Amino acid sequence: MLLLLQIQFFLLQLLSKFPCATMLIKCPLKVIIEEKKEFNYYKPGNYLISGITSGMISQLYPYVFSKPPSHRLKIELISFYHILPFLLTVREINQNPKLLPNITLGYNIYENFFNARMLYEGMLDLLSTGQENVPNYRCGRQRNLLAVLEVTDSERFDHLSAVFSIYKIPQINYGVSHIPEKNHHFPFFYRMTPKQEPPCSAIVQLLLHFQWTWIGLLSQDNERGENFKRSLATLAIKNGVCIVLSETIPATNKDTSLGKMFMKRKRQKLFFLINSQIKIIVCQLDFQATAMLSGLIQTSGRKNAFVGGKVWIATTLTDISITMFYYGVDLQHKHALFSFLTHTKTKKQYYDFNSYSSAVFQFGKEAFQCSYSKAVKSKKVWERCKEKENWEFPLHDMVARMQSEDASSISKAIHAVALILNAASSSQLSTRKMQVGDHQSLQIVQPWQLHQFIRNFQLQNISRDGIYLDENADFHIIHWTVFPNKSTAGVEIGSVEREASSEIYVSINHSAIQWPTSFNKMVPSSRCSESCYSGYAKLMRKGAPICCYDCSLCMEGTFSMQEDAAHCEKCPDGQYSNKKRDQCVSKSISFLSYEELLGFILAFFAIALSLTTAFILGIFIKYQETPIVKANNRDLTYTLLIFLLLAFLTSLLFIGHPKKVTCLLRQVTFSFVFSVAVSSLLAKTIMVVVAFLATKPGSRMRKWLGKTLANSIVLSCSGCQVGICMIWLGFSPPFPDSDLHSQPRHILLQCNEGSVIMFYSVLGYMGFLAAICFFVAFLARKLPGTFNEAKWITFSMLVFCCVWISFVPTYLSTKGKYMVAVQIFSILASSLGLLVCIFLPKCYIIILRSELNTKEHLIRKKNEGSQF
Repeated sequence: MLLLLQIQFFLLQLLSKFPCATMLIKCPLKVIIEEKKEFNYYKPGNYLISGITSGMISQLYPYVFSKPPSHRLKIELISFYHILPFLLTVREINQNPKLLPNITLGYNIYENFFNARMLYEGMLDLLSTGQENVPNYRCGRQRNLLAVLEVTDSERFDHLSAVFSIYKIPQINYGVSHIPEKNHHFPFFYRMTPKQEPPCSAIVQLLLHFQWTWIGLLSQDNERGENFKRSLATLAIKNGVCIVLSETIPATNKDTSLGKMFMKRKRQKLFFLINSQIKIIVCQLDFQATAMLSGLIQTSGRKNAFVGGKVWIATTLTDISITMFYYGVDLQHKHALFSFLTHTKTKKQYYDFNSYSSAVFQFGKEAFQCSYSKAVKSKKVWERCKEKENWEFPLHDMVARMQSEDASSISKAIHAVALILNAASSSQLSTRKMQVGDHQSLQIVQPWQLHQFIRNFQLQNISRDGIYLDENADFHIIHWTVFPNKSTAGVEIGSVEREASSEIYVSINHSAIQWPTSFNKMVPSSRCSESCYSGYAKLMRKGAPICCYDCSLCMEGTFSMQEDAAHCEKCPDGQYSNKKRDQCVSKSISFLSYEELLGFILAFFAIALSLTTAFILGIFIKYQETPIVKANNRDLTYTLLIFLLLAFLTSLLFIGHPKKVTCLLRQVTFSFVFSVAVSSLLAKTIMVVVAFLATKPGSRMRKWLGKTLANSIVLSCSGCQVGICMIWLGFSPPFPDSDLHSQPRHILLQCNEGSVIMFYSVLGYMGFLAAICFFVAFLARKLPGTFNEAKWITFSMLVFCCVWISFVPTYLSTKGKYMVAVQIFSILASSLGLLVCIFLPKCYIIILRSELNTKEHLIRKKNEGSQF
């Protein structure tokens, strides 16, 4: 269609070569004029600024080609808000001789009724300088067109720009339109306002700020609406917001029966959304969509009195749209309305648009003299409303109230064109002059000559408020409310700002919001699931929307401090989650200390047993000349007692704060002391066997009797253990360490063994010595002889082996101080087993049965053994 339209205008351009002539018509048509309808407003001048704008809502009957052409409107709402800024601004410019000297500025405004047919007819009339709507047909007064100010939607923008680009007419968009950046396709298009629609991320952040995750969506029934719906839906899903219902607002009513059926179905779906339980509805609105939605809400309220209040979040609202929304929605008691507004350099003032609407309408009617153009042949009929020469200028208060956002944009745009015209005229005056008689006249400035000045002009200096050309403008968040005097006003309750990293940041001032009575003056709730409190995380339901979930308590060691947390965070090292799982607290330091009961008890037993061992050692030293002490190698007995004493004291190295020195000495000292003790028992057992063999006649074992063999056994067996410990300390020594993860609420201070293999090698070698000692003692337990210790050594080694065999699984199954306590207990138990099994019978004889500890008794026992 665009290509055909361009071809049509190209062919019409050829008509400019033909002169004006009277045309013979055989069948003239009479145009039917039914009622007066304001279509066109103008003021003559040397140069004209044309406007294609919309301030009325209407519906045209379709053309019927069997009847004369007629403009008949089904519905019409007249407004002068879009006309008066032209009137006031042009008047101000013409009264300023310094701005445009010797030049008068006029305007020519076309009302398009938000209707494509009227838009195209107005465009043709604008380009037609003659009486007929024929572009380039030059027959009549020449009109010096400078620029076209328009506010069209994206659907009609391409067609409008395609035509104006043929003539290189500057096309300036001044209002809340949603035209994408298309400068590479339309180089003669200029935007005077920033992008009016906020980014979808700002809308989503606003929803998340109030925890509104169960919402409805209304978008326009066009390409722009589809793009908006797709972008918002994608971002909403990522942030856990569910768009439960999504409908489109039809742009215009359809005249065909199929169109009426389509509209009926659309209305039914919109009624369903309006009457649903969804309280939050995001709306993508323009003037037409606002009118349609406002009417539907008003109709729905009459039919369904029970319909609850809703929060309407509009992407963009013009001043007229706000007024229209006010008439259709109860903003005081039932509904809340939010919208986004671009930042301005000065604070925007909000006025009551209802209290003076009749005064503005009356003023607009008095400022113009309207008359119909003559009906010549079959041309289109426009009612031309010319501005009166003399009319009463409005009061300052009314002028201030007229300066709405739309009016301010129109005024800025006209000032911009005036300044650019002044620059172009001055440039021509200095470079190109035409001689006419004795006078000099300035050549007429053509529209195409303005482009270089527009591109180089600093639009920010046009007015005190500035003109924004930044596509990434910041936004105010406005809450539209109704005061007790029935006046409406917008209250700024937040802002949308872009950070240096281009991220969107939304801030809200809750104290500035006055919620309607239908919400009990409180923030309404719109959620599928209740909020998960701190300490819980969202658990998604299978097959349910993303905003429908259950709440799951965070696991041990994790926490969540905010509501509706997507997942629980892990506590840092050194901390654990409290019982409520809403924060982390520092872990307590845990090690086996003397201050706690367990450490105290173990230390008490270690000292008590070491004193007991020292007492037994003192008894044996005191009675060292008695037969029972001398019978089984007195030096090995002393060695065994001394190292059992050291074994009890060794356990004290395992109690207290682990340090580098204690970690190095713990296992090495323990393994060496026990190796010497077990080696002494092994030497004792072997000496019993050697002594028995030496008593036989002619035995060569007599030469092994004495201290040499016993000392060699002790030194060699304990020497191997020393070698293993030296290798351990040389390659991977133990060191102080902290375990942060074994116990959730404690930091375990312990000694890291360095090499686990070497640790178990030490234990294994000690077990190997104990096993040999047990085996030899078991074989020698029934050998004859006085004070034979083999059977006691057998029993003591049985206790010793049972203790350390049970030690391994118990040690591996415990952590922290309890692991240390297990080893201390094993040390004390095994040492006590050796002490009790070997020395308790001897102490009994020495102290209580001294008559048995004599040489006569020893001889008698020996003889009895020989006879036996």
